Amino acid sequence: MTALTLKQLGQYERDGYISPIDVLTSDEALEIREEIERIENQWPNELDGLGRNYIHLISPIFDRVCHNPKILDAVESIIGRNILICGSTLFIKNANEKGFVSFHQDAKYIGLEPHNWVTAWVAVTDSNEENGCMKMWPGSHKGELKYHDQKFNENNLLTRGQTIGNVPINETNSVVLKAGQMSLHHPTIVHGSGLNKGNDRRIGFVIQSYIGSNVDQVLGKMYVQLARGEDLFNYHEHIKRPIELMNKKDNLLRKKANDELSKIFYTGAKKIGKY
Repeated sequence: MTALTLKQLGQYERDGYISPIDVLTSDEALEIREEIERIENQWPNELDGLGRNYIHLISPIFDRVCHNPKILDAVESIIGRNILICGSTLFIKNANEKGFVSFHQDAKYIGLEPHNWVTAWVAVTDSNEENGCMKMWPGSHKGELKYHDQKFNENNLLTRGQTIGNVPINETNSVVLKAGQMSLHHPTIVHGSGLNKGNDRRIGFVIQSYIGSNVDQVLGKMYVQLARGEDLFNYHEHIKRPIELMNKKDNLLRKKANDELSKIFYTGAKKIGKY
């Protein structure tokens, strides 16, 4: 079974990404936004810094998104039947703030090998050129991993401010998504995003990433959920799905997962950033 068409699979092989893919209704996307704002209001600062990661471990709503059959069908088309969820991240750009994401490759620091994995970027709000949508450099996934400068920019939403220089902006494509749509991108494609110049928040929920069960974490430890199929390798620690928002035990587990993730992301770094 494949949820993606031959044309879409061809685009992924050629360009390193696919978009847009319809996965959620507008009401479902709004429910996610309301969950974010509920957490922000009731538990201030909970989603700041490292708190933007692993939200699917403390929210049944985000957990359901990660296990959404439409998303998993598309992912299965790329990495196969045995699918693990190994992380999630919120990328929120508020209006009138200066947050951006420098051009980078996910595989540079994440430690997942081999590259039988894919990242799902789900638009919680509309994502367009005005509010800082992602830009992809098509075909850039086919070469070797590129040199990344570690800038630690104050407004960069990446951990180290990892930045690839001399990206030909005129060759990049804007990934425009409506709320409820997603894109899928390859671990080694060069991508980034600019400032939000709109008058509303731009919110992306990123399942980073869906991995085949043959993918190991070579830099540290990861907590995973089985999304589909079976885990034939048992490289990672399996965890249960949440049943209520902000459960105390789930929060403690998320802290452990974030501590381990931080070690992975900052392996070899000279300093630690806010994410």
